[in-house]
Amino acid sequence: MSLELMIVSLASFLAGTVDAIVGGGGLILLPALFAAFPAQHHANLLGVNKATSIWGTAAASLQYTKRVSLSWSTLGPALLACWGASALGAWAVTGISTQGLRLALPWVLMGLLAYTLMRKDLGKQHLPRCSPQQERWVLLFIGIGIGFYDGFFGPGTGSFLIFLMVRLLGYDFLNASAAAKLLNLASNFAAVSLFAWLGHIAWSIVMFTAVANVLGSLLGTRLALRHGAGFVRGVFIWVVLALILKTGYDAYRPLFLG
Repeated sequence: MSLELMIVSLASFLAGTVDAIVGGGGLILLPALFAAFPAQHHANLLGVNKATSIWGTAAASLQYTKRVSLSWSTLGPALLACWGASALGAWAVTGISTQGLRLALPWVLMGLLAYTLMRKDLGKQHLPRCSPQQERWVLLFIGIGIGFYDGFFGPGTGSFLIFLMVRLLGYDFLNASAAAKLLNLASNFAAVSLFAWLGHIAWSIVMFTAVANVLGSLLGTRLALRHGAGFVRGVFIWVVLALILKTGYDAYRPLFLG
């Protein structure tokens, strides 16, 4: 194994660990891929990121479903909607500029972080506030909205899914993270299908990063299940803070540099 593959495999392991808890693994893996393989086309590396993370997300989803009680009757329609909306978002991004969204995203994340910090009990107890029918509709709209966003743009998808389920449905952070993994798996499947169809996945890299990502995902899931909602909430806060810094830097650096 080359040094580059060792570096991105380690990054993939760390990304899988973080992603299994609250999402945000792309913050770790994508920069590592671009640094290690500067000669690769950017679309190939984006494809590697998606094709890698889908394996870790699948492993985390399987572990969560064994330990966390999820309502498939309410989640099922949302999973299908998330997959379809993600495919639509990926298609739409080919003809629409994302610049306005890039500039707005750090501010939206700051609002999300501030709300979470001010509500110290938010997401610590699992107290669903909707009937099964209402929950099905709320999850459906979450799946459509965030699925489209993931296909169209992507950063912070896991954090948005978790926050919306905690805030709108009364989930705790652990149950929200488990449900978010399944929705994220559906949206990632749409993206991977598109990248594979267009030939933008470097499978020679994925065969190493996917294994590392699954191992990291198993560790992250175990940590989340062992330490519970309070631990997941803490990691969520730090990941959102990192997202604010990263998305803010990416969006506003070109404006200051002229």
